[in-house]
Amino acid sequence: MKARSGFTLVEILIVVVILGILAAIVIPQFTEASTEAKTSSLCTDLQTMRSQIELYKIQHNDDLPGAGTATFIEAMTGQTDVAGAVGADYGPYVQQIPTNQFNDLDTIREDGAVPGAGTHGWHFDTTTGAWHADTAAHAGL
Repeated sequence: MKARSGFTLVEILIVVVILGILAAIVIPQFTEASTEAKTSSLCTDLQTMRSQIELYKIQHNDDLPGAGTATFIEAMTGQTDVAGAVGADYGPYVQQIPTNQFNDLDTIREDGAVPGAGTHGWHFDTTTGAWHADTAAHAGL
């Protein structure tokens, strides 16, 4: 008589059920870690941009980026003179505008409205100089 080798259907089903249970336990933890990493990155980007906007104000007689003839992006990523025009005295303050991790946008909405529309990566308040993420869930950061 020949001995059969291999697994029975019941043994395979038990292994599949055990793997499913383990996956159900582990996968939500990875999802939570990913969200926490994005939030941490967002907070770092906010802190960096806010400090660079403050440095710009100090070097430009308390004027906000974009108040001169240079646009906000030109003022932050290029060089400007003390009057806020494209020049060679100060800057650049950042190499590029960071990408918002939650909506993958690096565009900026410049106005005095409340952030949270989600149509841009960032919101810059041209009256107060406040810099926020333009996502509803992170507008308060």
